Amino acid sequence: MIEENQETEFIIPHDSLVFIPLGGVTEIGQNFFLYGYKGKWLIVDCGLGFPGDHFPGVEVLLPDPTFIAQHKKDIVGLFITHGHEDHIGAIPYLWQDLQCPIYATPFTAELIEDKLNEFNLVGRAQLEVIEQGALLELPPFEIEFIPVNHSIPEPNMLAIRTKEGTIIHTGDWKFDSSPVIGEKINIDTLKELGRNGVLALVCDSTNIFSEKEEKTEQDVRSSLIEIFKSAPSRIIITCFASNVGRIESIYQAAHETGKQVCLMGRSFWRIDSAARAAGYMKNIPPFLTEEEAENIPKNKIVYICTGSQGEPYSALSKIASQNTNELFMLGESDTVIFSSRVIPGNELAIAALQKRLLMSGCTIITDREKLVHVSGHPSQDSMKKLYEYLKPQIAIPVHGEPMYIIEHKKLAEKWGAKNAIIVEEGDVLELNDGDPEIIGEVPVGCLAVDGKKIVSLGADVIKKRRKMIEGGSVVGTVVVNQKGDLLGEPQISSFGLLDTDPSDLETLIQLIKKNISDMDNSLKEDDATLKETIRLTIRRFITEQFGKKPLIEIHLVRI
Repeated sequence: MIEENQETEFIIPHDSLVFIPLGGVTEIGQNFFLYGYKGKWLIVDCGLGFPGDHFPGVEVLLPDPTFIAQHKKDIVGLFITHGHEDHIGAIPYLWQDLQCPIYATPFTAELIEDKLNEFNLVGRAQLEVIEQGALLELPPFEIEFIPVNHSIPEPNMLAIRTKEGTIIHTGDWKFDSSPVIGEKINIDTLKELGRNGVLALVCDSTNIFSEKEEKTEQDVRSSLIEIFKSAPSRIIITCFASNVGRIESIYQAAHETGKQVCLMGRSFWRIDSAARAAGYMKNIPPFLTEEEAENIPKNKIVYICTGSQGEPYSALSKIASQNTNELFMLGESDTVIFSSRVIPGNELAIAALQKRLLMSGCTIITDREKLVHVSGHPSQDSMKKLYEYLKPQIAIPVHGEPMYIIEHKKLAEKWGAKNAIIVEEGDVLELNDGDPEIIGEVPVGCLAVDGKKIVSLGADVIKKRRKMIEGGSVVGTVVVNQKGDLLGEPQISSFGLLDTDPSDLETLIQLIKKNISDMDNSLKEDDATLKETIRLTIRRFITEQFGKKPLIEIHLVRI
């Protein structure tokens, strides 16, 4: 993916303890963090991001590993906080550049192994399965996995100890007083860390604008039971596939109201398999397949579907397109529940999906109407407690858009952090002696998975595709003799511009002929000059007539 001989100019001082984010500090996604000390490197998380509609044809976004790939022989390991895509999704794409051991707890390891298998990396990538609470000695680092709460099994904070001090990297977390999976966070452990001294806290900023504690997953479970009791017929519910606790809550609500549960969507079956392999959902019988659910009365069935973010090929999206599945001709008696939050950027897709569902007459319930979702991230109340327990000298906000990061910095200073600092991707932050300083920067960027290739997000092919979609495209073919005189009419092919009025096309052809005729004979003999004249003629015409800037390609044939 990267050039082996591509060198970075900035050299990290050997005795400096540094933190370098290569992703995850100016957005939610692409989490990829480096800790360097005494010539060795430790990586935390390796996640992907989603491009939305801004980059057509691009499936996912990846952090650029160029810098750390040049030091792969000195990487002690890749440590995964939990199994969400924005923390593990880039592993199979980037492991070839890193070639280091991967450390993860059992459930997360199941998800990673499934990804490695898709890329034929099982047996090549070293995946080390460790238990929550594990303590690893990988000089010059000592790493402790500290169990926390989140919306997926086995989330962990990492305590990264060095001779310079201890760094706490939170990953995604929250305080849950009654978790349905896992145990409550051990407050005594956090207080002990604080008493021993925390040099820096690298902390999640996702919910920084939420002031108060939210309800718990147990509260959601109780609410779902009441909703299921009053639903007159079928229940279709969508949530994040990785939220095993929510899946269990849905099953329990269905069980208590005499209903059975069917999974719809490959992601749910994949999570179901990983969860059971890791020892979860022991008391839940196998879920029904779609074929098995056909024989269940409508008022006795709950369908858990993919599609909470409006994904076009999800199970819920297919249900909304009623003509594709006679089994799911939705009606007034059906209830569709969105048991998830809206990820920023997905608002339009979700609204469009809900509009299609409403046209069927069904009832839609979201977290605006009922308690059907709680966040897996901490409110200000929880974050204040964490700062009180850990008493970090340095606060480093991550995992959030810029406005979230800035707000987190202000509050961290209010909560007692001696230094709170904002970093951007590529910054080299020295942490020695609790006096943080950005001492340089390393190469950073964003890669795009484009079909079977990985390219820079700024690659010419991505720019051209986006330009073609936004402004259309025009291909001009011109045949000339050696002197540059036209041999026949110029041929113009247009997509999305000259399709409605034939007179526009004829006007453009005549304008090309005139401009070629007006050129000096010596200029017409030069291919580059002749092609540029034709291109500028087309661009000016399209800009004046349509106000567009299309992608223009010129094919010049000289005979």
